[in-house]
Amino acid sequence: MSRLTTEERDALPDDAFALPGRRYPIPDAAHARDALARASEMLHRGDLSQEEYDTIHRKAEDVLRRERM
Repeated sequence: MSRLTTEERDALPDDAFALPGRRYPIPDAAHARDALARASEMLHRGDLSQEEYDTIHRKAEDVLRRERM
């Protein structure tokens, strides 16, 4: 997966993140897939609520669907 530089991350609009506080950047399919994997890990560790996980999952799947079109 490509990494975002600080400048690239700062330039992203708020809606390019799955959670408030500019958490879980999902500007493209690669980042959306990574967000899904990381969110699953965090949920199982107890570091994310089910609601946060569901939000990440929904938004990441939306990005993936758009990229397939």
